[in-house]
Amino acid sequence: MERLKQKDAEKGEVRTPLTDDQKAEIAEIRSRAEARVAELKILHQSKVAALFDPEARALADAELRRDVERVEDDRERKIEKVRGERA
Repeated sequence: MERLKQKDAEKGEVRTPLTDDQKAEIAEIRSRAEARVAELKILHQSKVAALFDPEARALADAELRRDVERVEDDRERKIEKVRGERA
């Protein structure tokens, strides 16, 4: 752990500890993202259950992957914004 901190310091990266409010906000962001991904997966399962065409199924799978990736990217962007805020 110390070596990682030393490497960060050499690169000029300084991490300040998160406040309790920031930790709570990050937890809330993660929780909402998990709920959204779960919702997308449930909707996808019900949609795919009615599909018999392999091409349509592949398109639905690709759509799910894009949607999940979008939610995860949004989550990471929001977390970085919270981490960037100073107390």
